[in-house]
Amino acid sequence: MPYKIAIASSDQVSIDGHFGSAPEFLVYEVADNGEYALLEIREAPVDPGSTSSCEGVCQGNGCGGFLAGHPNVELIGDCRCVVCKKIGFHMQRQLEKKAISTFDVEGKIEDVLHRITLYFHRVDHHLPLKRNVNETL
Repeated sequence: MPYKIAIASSDQVSIDGHFGSAPEFLVYEVADNGEYALLEIREAPVDPGSTSSCEGVCQGNGCGGFLAGHPNVELIGDCRCVVCKKIGFHMQRQLEKKAISTFDVEGKIEDVLHRITLYFHRVDHHLPLKRNVNETL
């Protein structure tokens, strides 16, 4: 069954965005055979230039994540996972409640997508998790 992966990137080449302040997310669709393609670019509803990525969401209580859901969590709610350079603990908890996996990594989008799709393929098919990143589906 196809699934989606959201990626925080400023240049569509490398993973360099922080979840809460990402201006947009690249959404890739992964087919059953493991091939992936950019499906769409979703603009985040939060102004990344503000002093707090939760401004107006957490009502002055910091980014505790307990008072309301972060708009970026809702934005990628149909994705299986999100990949970004950094994601805070409270945002991870909000995403976990929606069964969205999180990956804090830096690197080239192509390399990371390959590794994540291989990981999910192995998990979905109950295969041993091998370390060979050059392996194909």
